[in-house]
Amino acid sequence: MAETTARTDARHTRERLLAAARDAFASYGTEASLRDIARRTKVGIGTLYRHFPTREALLEAILDTNFDTLRERAEQLLESPSIAPLEALLTWLNDLAVGARTYQGLPHSIMVALADENSELHASCAAMRASGERLLRRAQDAGQVRTDITVYEMIAIIIGSVWAVQQDGGLSDRMARLLDVAAHGFVRHPTAAGGDRSDRP
Repeated sequence: MAETTARTDARHTRERLLAAARDAFASYGTEASLRDIARRTKVGIGTLYRHFPTREALLEAILDTNFDTLRERAEQLLESPSIAPLEALLTWLNDLAVGARTYQGLPHSIMVALADENSELHASCAAMRASGERLLRRAQDAGQVRTDITVYEMIAIIIGSVWAVQQDGGLSDRMARLLDVAAHGFVRHPTAAGGDRSDRP
């Protein structure tokens, strides 16, 4: 019983550390103070290092969690018949943008892990992209999103928009505006004659 309680407490501590780190990295970049993250969680720095021996390990855990959350969110939206395909896609892209705030200044080692097809981080990222692609294809099949855009381009545009806002102070109103402009650039816009100008070069 004591062992089970200890494992549960450790899991909760890990989750609180990840939540605090996610907020800190979103606000201050990936060089945010680890001691401050520990203080936010009300634990000592030694406890943080027991869960995450390096800054890179903490970043990998955050990214992995973000990717899993986005994958699960996409699956929920796909299974929700009351949500229109375009609405589901835009909802998911907003969630992607919120998570992407923590990606500013990722160290080289993390980028290498993302590119390594044998890494767990690469696998969780690929699963996230695949779920996003299902949302995109459904919206395209419904005639609500332009057919010439790929999931890679869609994700890159959203993450690039988040990066641009962060360089300008990351103000929430500017973030919402830029994401709205970027996301609705995917939408098909019929012409008055009934054609579609979105798929044209």
